[in-house]
Amino acid sequence: MSPNRTSARLQAARTRIPEQRADSSGLRTLVVGAGAAGTALVRDLDRTPEFGLTPVGVLDDDPTKAGRDVSGSPVLGPLADLTALALAHHAQVVVLAIPGLPHQRVRELATAAAAAGAAVRYLPSFLSALRREVVGSDLRTLDVNRLIGRQEVHVVSPDVRTVIEGRRILVTGAGGSIGSELCRQVQAFGPAELYMLDHDESNLHRLQLDIWGEALLTDESLVIADIRDRPRIQQIFRDLRPEVVFHAAAHKHLPLLERHPSEAVKSNVLGTDHLVEAALATGVERFVLISTDKAADPTSVLGASKRLAELIVQANARDARNLGTGVFAAVRFGNVLGSRGSLLSVLEEQLRSGGPVTVTHPDVTRFFMTIEEAVGLVLEAGRMAEGGEVFVLDMGEPVRIVDLVHNFAEQVQLGADEVEIRYTGLRAGEKLNEALFSDTEERLPTAHPRIYATAANATGVEDLAGGLTALYGAATGNADPVVRDCLAALLPGYKSAPTRPPALATPYPDGF
Repeated sequence: MSPNRTSARLQAARTRIPEQRADSSGLRTLVVGAGAAGTALVRDLDRTPEFGLTPVGVLDDDPTKAGRDVSGSPVLGPLADLTALALAHHAQVVVLAIPGLPHQRVRELATAAAAAGAAVRYLPSFLSALRREVVGSDLRTLDVNRLIGRQEVHVVSPDVRTVIEGRRILVTGAGGSIGSELCRQVQAFGPAELYMLDHDESNLHRLQLDIWGEALLTDESLVIADIRDRPRIQQIFRDLRPEVVFHAAAHKHLPLLERHPSEAVKSNVLGTDHLVEAALATGVERFVLISTDKAADPTSVLGASKRLAELIVQANARDARNLGTGVFAAVRFGNVLGSRGSLLSVLEEQLRSGGPVTVTHPDVTRFFMTIEEAVGLVLEAGRMAEGGEVFVLDMGEPVRIVDLVHNFAEQVQLGADEVEIRYTGLRAGEKLNEALFSDTEERLPTAHPRIYATAANATGVEDLAGGLTALYGAATGNADPVVRDCLAALLPGYKSAPTRPPALATPYPDGF
């Protein structure tokens, strides 16, 4: 349904939003389902403002409920109008509160919400809602504002459609947590084609099943390839002619990459170089690299490899801008809650198994964001980029890991005596505190009040080509010590991590 639809029903529904809710500081929320579960949810959200969700309306397919109030919120229309109604009422969150919805229907509704730029939450079950039971296996029921130490930011705007609709889109690393969520949200904006590239066939099978409810693996949209394989990447770009590329493929686990720096270079640096080269050669309109806050003044192989990937994008963005061709930019963000292998998923498993929760250091802090914020930032960067920027979301103050553990344990109803914290010490290459910008980068405002950018940084760019040639030679030969030396030569200020990280001072108490 067209977002521009302005039927009498939508116009009338706008006037029925209770004033006290419209003025609330909570995220504007549509509840899907006017049954018992939805009614209980709307009532509870009204009574519990600390949840951070303010209901502004309810959707239901029962025509007899149209125009009625559900615990003070108007029934605005049927589920088929979700996108239009979310846009009309500036909804920031859509909560699906119909127990037992088929998986395919859930996916359709989630896609419709994403098309309006709204994050999606799920009510795990009617009984859980009534009993107030928060289960660790459903992370989306948690109050993420308490976990990340700030209000969740509504990032993506409907204007993203102008970049995606009717275009051929390629997502690399499509089977990963960020890549798969990108695919779901991109699909909602009506691309002409969505090509999902991953080197892992199991990831692609799972992704297709998740998006379309079936996975016959016969669709041309699935692309098996390794970004390290330059001829294969060139072939894919020649054949598919993507117009917009979101590059999410990467190695990302810091301790592993400290032990295997050649592998980090092959995927994170050389792989990015292959993609940028192919994008330039085939006239890609927009190319967005997904980076990490560890690239700011890097102290780890992971951070160094991603900073070099940023520099490759920035250097080629300058050339592309001079030639009047494509736009190349990067997005940098911190830890993503709910992503595979993220802190929260590891924490959940440790709590579930009854073992101690491992934290590197009592004072270690990190920046956190939700996966919806992360993907919204990537899509907005694709829209706003003019070439060479590194975009960063304003993520407020960093959060102490210990505080996050405490908040998480409280929300899954675990007492202080049920959780043991064991401090393991910082690992090689890890920082006690991350930064979003390096000391040499200027924080620049953008059209979005919560998104900042850095301009193209010339540091190291002039000698980038020669330094990369030496780096690639060392990595191809798996000469890890030489790889570390090459990284240090390419990135002024970067020093290879010490063989042994700093030891923990003692004593530090276990538990709460």
